[in-house]
Amino acid sequence: MNMVRILSVLPGAIGSVCVLLVLGSLLGIGLEESRTDVPIVPCTDDSVGCPVGMTTDDLDVPSSFFLLDIQLNVQWDDPDRSWIGVVDAKYKDDCPPDSNGLTSCTSDDFEYEAGGPNSDGGEFEFTLKPGKYRFVTAGKDGSSLDEQIVTINTEVHLSSFVEIVLGGIGIMLLAGAGEMAFPIKSLWKKFRGA
Repeated sequence: MNMVRILSVLPGAIGSVCVLLVLGSLLGIGLEESRTDVPIVPCTDDSVGCPVGMTTDDLDVPSSFFLLDIQLNVQWDDPDRSWIGVVDAKYKDDCPPDSNGLTSCTSDDFEYEAGGPNSDGGEFEFTLKPGKYRFVTAGKDGSSLDEQIVTINTEVHLSSFVEIVLGGIGIMLLAGAGEMAFPIKSLWKKFRGA
């Protein structure tokens, strides 16, 4: 009987780790804030469309990230004069950026994963999914060349599916460890015999 109680420590410990991982995921892990200077693309004539700037490198999200829920909160200083968005990296073929990062496309040529010209208040949330993305930005009508600070806050959680699976495994392991250490039948017999 004592050996079974000693052996119950292993599933109890693993079950506890699973439950702690789920609790940590529910709270989320915040990564260090990222700040960068981004130019405001000048736009002198909105009637023909404002030129759009694009990052030259892809944001490559591997397929294994489906296990995680990663949220980016993007904020910029001057929403009255500019906007920022996220698009699929396929647009680099139709609207390739030149050496200055400017494309020959306007805001109407893109479909946005997040943000874009209609984003309000200089802020948007973007949940990373496996794929390749690029950030785009443009000035609003009458904006001149300037710089602004863009701040990206990142929060990481396990995906809901992983949380449910880990939570279920943790509860089953803790219940099994409890049954191994203190069998219900034995306790019931002691209780009835008392």
